[in-house]
Amino acid sequence: STMRERKTRDPLDSSTELSEGKEKLRLKQEVGLISGVSLIAGTMIGSGIFMSPEWVLHHMGNPASSLLIWAACGLLAMFGALSYAELGTIIKESGGEYIYILRIFGSFPAFLFAYTSVILVRPAGLAAVCLSFAEYAIAPFYPGCSSPQVAVKCTAAACILILTIINCLNVRLATSVMNIFTAAKLLALLVIVVGGLVLLAKGQTQSFQNGFQGTTTGIGAVGVAFYQGLWSYDGWNNLNYVTEELKKPEVTLPRAVMIAIPLVTCLYLLVNVSYLAAMTPSELLSSGAVAVTWGDKVLGSWAWLMSLSVALSTFGSSNGTFFSGGRVCYIAAREGHMPDILSMAHVRCLTPSPALLFTSAMSLIMIISGSFTSIVNFFSFMAWLFYGMTISGLLYLKIKKPELPRSYKVPIIIPIIVLMAAVYLVLAPIIDQPQIEILYIVLFIFSGIVFYFPLVRFKCHPRFLQRVTLHLQLLLEVAPTTRDAN
Repeated sequence: STMRERKTRDPLDSSTELSEGKEKLRLKQEVGLISGVSLIAGTMIGSGIFMSPEWVLHHMGNPASSLLIWAACGLLAMFGALSYAELGTIIKESGGEYIYILRIFGSFPAFLFAYTSVILVRPAGLAAVCLSFAEYAIAPFYPGCSSPQVAVKCTAAACILILTIINCLNVRLATSVMNIFTAAKLLALLVIVVGGLVLLAKGQTQSFQNGFQGTTTGIGAVGVAFYQGLWSYDGWNNLNYVTEELKKPEVTLPRAVMIAIPLVTCLYLLVNVSYLAAMTPSELLSSGAVAVTWGDKVLGSWAWLMSLSVALSTFGSSNGTFFSGGRVCYIAAREGHMPDILSMAHVRCLTPSPALLFTSAMSLIMIISGSFTSIVNFFSFMAWLFYGMTISGLLYLKIKKPELPRSYKVPIIIPIIVLMAAVYLVLAPIIDQPQIEILYIVLFIFSGIVFYFPLVRFKCHPRFLQRVTLHLQLLLEVAPTTRDAN
């Protein structure tokens, strides 16, 4: 069979078992604390902080309430990451939400998550960030006019191909790229922060006078403002996708979360204050790219640094998204929910190259067929739907299975708050401003039923797939892997 058959066993106990047989190939444990912090912070700091502030302000109506949204988004990301850290110390497997849903709720909901994530969510998110990178990277070559779409899409495709090569060659190379680009983008944000502090010291505080005047109170508008803010924080859960590649995951996972997310939250708040110190709310709302407008006003002839910073930032974020997204595909295949070839690793490089190549191919299709539009809202809707399911699984384990060994425990009130926020973020836009696109998303999720029952449940596999798998295995120089023995 080309799809790996899952054994009948207690799902939670299976996280500590090795596969039977002669499989000895494993992914290396190359991710330490510094790389873990870089993976979280480097993925979170992407295009969002340079693009989303105007939309948060637009939906909230004034600067003070928009700053509250940014702070609340950071707190919610922190609470979510702390909850995931406990899950990561109970179920020490890579795969993030997928593996937690599989071990707690079973095969069917986990398949729906993997199907949605591998086919749509991860490739679409990666394509969106790479398109943002392309826009900023080629903007200097087309001064005074918009860049041709062909050039943008070709640059975005080249970005994905470069990331594919880096991540397929070596895990250490991929983490080194993350570390370098995280340092570069932190430096860029510090430039904005220092510039803002200088402006405030000079008395440019007019944007903060009557800060709460005209605040939006509609639940749908607040929910969409949260979506835009949370897009900038997306990546807070990325370390859970590579648990098996962490050095001492029970220590590294909670520590990396506690360092990275407060750091990013403080930077985001200070950067937003800097934007508002440099321009009025109306100027910020009319800006197509907030960071570039800030650079024009504050840096003068050095304004090109902002375009370069955004390009570096989005490239680094793309690398983090690609690094973790490929692992979902790899783990889902290892559990029998995707073709078996995607569960294999390169025999010399020890990277999940088939899964990375598949993610790359899906992202290229997204780039060719679409553009960066309303992806943020719909991406967030799907993400928080599954985040809520995962957090409810943690609450189940805390109440029903408190005896399970765990090296880190989060107070139960924190996952309860995250679950309530997830329910709000999923339902508020539907209740306040229902859109037909959300119905399409729900239909896509449940279209996975068509594939689950024949291919996974009843294992009706065409025979030619086995031969295709063998040929691909020889071509890609890959072999099956074992689960890590944490």
